[in-house]
Amino acid sequence: MSTESHEVHHEEGEHQSMTKGRIIKVALILSAITAVEFIIALILVPKGIVPIHYANPVYIVLTLLKAFYIVAFFMHLKFEKLGLALAIIVPILFIIGLILVLTNESHHWVDLRV
Repeated sequence: MSTESHEVHHEEGEHQSMTKGRIIKVALILSAITAVEFIIALILVPKGIVPIHYANPVYIVLTLLKAFYIVAFFMHLKFEKLGLALAIIVPILFIIGLILVLTNESHHWVDLRV
């Protein structure tokens, strides 16, 4: 068995590592994150326990965490080569930066209208 065929077999084995147990574990993690978001949105914010300006960044972080799990495990990017992962992650970071800049700019325009 040559080294090249062994490497190909090893890479194929990595894709098969998404077992039923791992899928259930990731699904439970995603469910737990969603439950935390619902608790914040439906209980903590309306009762005034957590102010909305603290809850919004928490929503963003939790949503990004869920996006990571979905992309890493269900889209199998965790098992891909570094180049492909960077081709996806780098543009996403730029998009997140753009969203943050535009959000900041939108507050400026709202302040001008008042």
